[in-house]
Amino acid sequence: MFATSLGDDGAVLRPLEPWRAGEFLAHMDRGREFIGRFIALPDVVVDEASSRAFLQAYADKAAADTARIYGIWKDGTLVGGVLFRTMDVKMGTAEAGCWLEPAAAGKGLVTRAARLIIDWAVEERGIHRVEWLVAAGNQASIAVARRLGMTRDGVLRESYPHRGERHDVEVWSVLAPDWRASKALATGALTPSAPDASGT
Repeated sequence: MFATSLGDDGAVLRPLEPWRAGEFLAHMDRGREFIGRFIALPDVVVDEASSRAFLQAYADKAAADTARIYGIWKDGTLVGGVLFRTMDVKMGTAEAGCWLEPAAAGKGLVTRAARLIIDWAVEERGIHRVEWLVAAGNQASIAVARRLGMTRDGVLRESYPHRGERHDVEVWSVLAPDWRASKALATGALTPSAPDASGT
């Protein structure tokens, strides 16, 4: 119940709730080193108690309307997720993010899932700016930001300490008008402007 299809390949998106703590921990154990290369999630979720506490914190934030977390299931197995780490409806801003275990990489799952939650945030919740903060070395996540039509706003130099190293963080974002224009273009509701006579 309460699952949204991500396509015809058996992938679905659904809320990741505290009662799934055991399943979430097993997923994290399968992808711990891969996921933990750039984000701290596997360092936080280390046993069932910490898994439940992490998911409960997001359940509490969802109840307060300040964050959301969703799991991606492929053929019945939890393989990754997307989230709004923060959401400020009054200010119209949110920060989205993702993670994925290695067996599920390269299938477009995160892009499809992120597109779904961003569209919900923009169209249903009135979010104006969605940010995507990513370690500069995380090329897979940067590629997702590009596929989502985001713009690279800049770099926060050495702003993120992780596993004994300070990482540059790239800030990507998409604004609601650009998101809607991109959607309209993709569905054929708009056509690109023709170049002028100079070819520019």
